[in-house]
Amino acid sequence: MTVRELRLVVTAEDYEQALTFYRDVLGLPERAAFASEGGRVTILEAGRATLEIADPPHAAYIDEVEVGRRVAGHIRVAFEVDDAAAGTARLAEAGAEVVAEPTRTPWNSLNSRLEGPAGLQLTLFEELGGSA
Repeated sequence: MTVRELRLVVTAEDYEQALTFYRDVLGLPERAAFASEGGRVTILEAGRATLEIADPPHAAYIDEVEVGRRVAGHIRVAFEVDDAAAGTARLAEAGAEVVAEPTRTPWNSLNSRLEGPAGLQLTLFEELGGSA
């Protein structure tokens, strides 16, 4: 068996708000949209996908580094961006709650944490290159 794509499927109570935020503000291009009797779904491109599996102690460590305390549930969505500070400001202006401003991590990236629409906790990360 070969896995060809990873899709994270999110049910959003406020579909329009979530679509506008993730498509128009975060900038995920629309691949396709479908409608059914009384419902809609939009598939957004998010670049390359990975599935990151962490045990509870490591998840707590990441929260400690990025936020200073344990805040994430069992799912957190991370997006690599070119400019974490500007991206954080842009998402905050669009209604995301900033949980933690961009912070340099021990793995040499600049990471921020936000609460986005549809109940998703988000990390924006910018790879800084070189060693920490």
